[in-house]
Amino acid sequence: MSGEAFLVRPATADDLPFLRQMLYEAAFWNAESERPPIRVALSNPEIGHYIEGFRRPGDFGLVAESEERELIGAAWFRFFSAENPGYGYVADDVPEITIAVVPEWRGKGLGGRLLQELLACAHEAGLGRVSLSVSPANPARRLYERLGFTRTGYSGDSETMVVDLSGTR
Repeated sequence: MSGEAFLVRPATADDLPFLRQMLYEAAFWNAESERPPIRVALSNPEIGHYIEGFRRPGDFGLVAESEERELIGAAWFRFFSAENPGYGYVADDVPEITIAVVPEWRGKGLGGRLLQELLACAHEAGLGRVSLSVSPANPARRLYERLGFTRTGYSGDSETMVVDLSGTR
């Protein structure tokens, strides 16, 4: 870490606008590619359902704040069904993770900390596995592999990765 401090706390209903922003960052992580306006992007049901109605039973998230109380990153999981799957859908009992960090905070250890704490919360909640979807070109993929995620398949041009939480953490 580069010496920058931040706090990680549970997400609340008040964080929903920031979670929407982070969903947009997660879906359109590559700043070099064309990004639609956020309203257009989140109106796509395949993207919007990652946050629509957040805080339903089973949803859980974390938000990171800088020392100045600026929101700088978020990670959350929610369950999907075979009838309404996410890109990283594996099974109805395996929640899918969404994670994003504001661009100026990337590469400072924040994503790793958010993900480690989210995995610990999932483990404490008794979950056996969690999944996510990632582009093979996304640098975050290396973080996921370091934390034990393995590729289980593809959805479009993204990889589906899963980590087993049943072992000790």
